[in-house]
Formats: sequence, C-alpha cells, structure tokens
Amino acid sequence: MIDLHIHILPGIDDGSRDMEESLEMARCAAADGIKAVVATPHIMVGVYNNSKEKILDAVQTFRGQLQAQGIPLEVYPGAEYMLDPDIPLWLKEGRALTLYDGGKYLLVEFPAAEIPIYADQTFFEIALQGVTPIIAHPERNSKFMEDPDKLLSFIEKGALCQGTAGSFTGLFGSRARRLAVDYLLDGCYHFISSDAHGTDRRSPVLSEACRVAEGYSTGLGKLLTGDNPTRLLQGRSPVRPPTIEKPPPQGKLGFLSRLWRRKDTFPGK
Repeated sequence: MIDLHIHILPGIDDGSRDMEESLEMARCAAADGIKAVVATPHIMVGVYNNSKEKILDAVQTFRGQLQAQGIPLEVYPGAEYMLDPDIPLWLKEGRALTLYDGGKYLLVEFPAAEIPIYADQTFFEIALQGVTPIIAHPERNSKFMEDPDKLLSFIEKGALCQGTAGSFTGLFGSRARRLAVDYLLDGCYHFISSDAHGTDRRSPVLSEACRVAEGYSTGLGKLLTGDNPTRLLQGRSPVRPPTIEKPPPQGKLGFLSRLWRRKDTFPGK
C-alpha cells in the first residue's frame, strides 16, 4: 500500500511533534503493510507557512533517519494546501509543491465548514496549468454532509478525490462514515489515505479501510490504496473507480449515475 496523505515530517505542522514520533509513525506504517508515503504537511497562509524548499529539506533529513534506523519505508515530498485563490500563482511561480514533486497532482483541502465561493475558479486556474486538484477528505466537510451532490460539479470538471481511512471505521463519527461509504459505492474516491497525524488516535493505518472497501467489491481496496497511488507516483492517471449497485434512496438515482447520464467522460478514463 501507498499512503498519499500523511503528516509525518517532524515539527512542521500539527502532525508529528519530533523526529522520535516521526520514526514511530514510520514503523507503524511499515508494520501495516505500507511501503511508501507522500509526506503532506499543511500549507495554510498565516498558520503553517511551509515553503517548498523547507519541505524538500525535511524529507531529505527524514530519509536519512529512516535509513539509519533500518525502517523499510520510502518517503516522497508533497503538501496539503488549504484552498487559496493564490494557489495558481504559486504554481506558475514554481513555489507550489505537487504530490511527489511531479508537477501533475495537487492535494487540496476545503475549510471544514464551508466550500469557498472561489473554489470553482481556483480549480479551473489550477487545471489550466496542467495540474489536477485532488480534494482531500470531502466526507469530513459539513457542507458536503448537508448536500453530498455538491461534490458532483468538482468531479465533472476533472477533480479527483481522496477519502480518509479513519472515516470508513467511524473515527470521525457516524455522519462522516455514512458519507464515506456512500461516496465509495458511488465511485467518487480515487485514493484512500491515512491523513495520519501521530501514532495514537490518527495513526498511519490503511489496512482496516482497505478491508472495508474489499468487503463491498473485491479488488476495490487494492485499487484505492495500492494501484491508483502507484499510478499517481508514476505520473499516470488513476483508474476510474467502479460504482457498486445499491438500492437508490427514495427512488432517486445514485450520485455518479446522474453524472454518467449527463457526461460520458470521467477523470482518469
């Protein structure tokens, strides 16, 4: 498995506090069957002002410590950007750090309680530069909880989605779990990642969520935690996730059934 979203670099955001905790997170990830992670510290103006250079240096230092400790985990650079209308400018100026520093995919989160009015325009400007935005954990956003179909327009326009492993196991509550499962069945997620922040409650474990996904469709967990993350690191488009048959709620069509009736293409197709 490959974890595309983890706060494992020491002392750089609200994740790992120090190198000792980072190494323990790495041991935990390796024990769970994770062979590689993309370190994604927060970038949030005025709160976590991490630069591309700072993150790249931190990854190099951490790699050295992993090698010295004999921990079998590969670490690649990345970042989790709080959605900001200046992101397209940062990309243009070469200041934004894409996943794997590959120049193709950017991990973006929305504020927990809103979908900014500038989201569509910002995503459009990101895409104009040949970069695909990946929406981090939409199931944990209260606006998506209120109206799950709000995710539809972003997927229609080319965005990808990453679900958090803990959402599928109830770590973030029953509402997030229900929405995570609904999005999973409707084929919304291209990746499942840990979004781990330490070794206790939010630890770097993917196997449990992988088993949940496999319980709905054989091979789905492997696709979302292994195959698609591998494709991303290779600079390739992820495979379109399948939809899984379920009784339509109150006679309505499923989420992506409506999308596919309206459009024949899909990101990664």
